[in-house]
Amino acid sequence: MVNIVLVSHSKKMAEGLQDLLYDMVKDSVRVVAVGGLEGDSLGTDAGRILNAIEEVYTDDGVVVITDLGSAVVSAQMAINMIEDEKKRNNVRIADCPFLEGAVAAVLEASIRGKIEDVLNAAQQARDYGKIV
Repeated sequence: MVNIVLVSHSKKMAEGLQDLLYDMVKDSVRVVAVGGLEGDSLGTDAGRILNAIEEVYTDDGVVVITDLGSAVVSAQMAINMIEDEKKRNNVRIADCPFLEGAVAAVLEASIRGKIEDVLNAAQQARDYGKIV
C-alpha cells in the first residue's frame, strides 16, 4: 500500500487534513501529518519529515504532499537523507494543491493504486474545478 506524508508549515493544518482523510478512508491508508516546528511555530523540518517517511514507508512507496514552497525544499532534503537508494527512489513529492491533492492521493491509495497512480491522481487535482 502506498502511504502518504502531509507536510505543512502549520501543525493544525496538517493534523486537520489528516483527520479529514482518515474519516474518508477509515485507516485503509496510513497518513502522517508533519506540521510546524517545535513550540508550534510555523515552519518545516527535514528531520521530522524524514521520520514521518520512515514511519509509513512500505515497498509500495510513499507520496509526500506539501503546502508551500519551502515545504517542498524541506521534503526534498528529507528524501535526500534516505541512505538506501531503492528506498529513496520510492518516495515522491506530488506537485499538487494541498487539500485536493491529498484527497485524490488517499482515495487512489485506498484502492491499492501503485505509486505512479497515486502521484498522478494527486497532481491531476490541480485541474479540479469548483464550479459546475
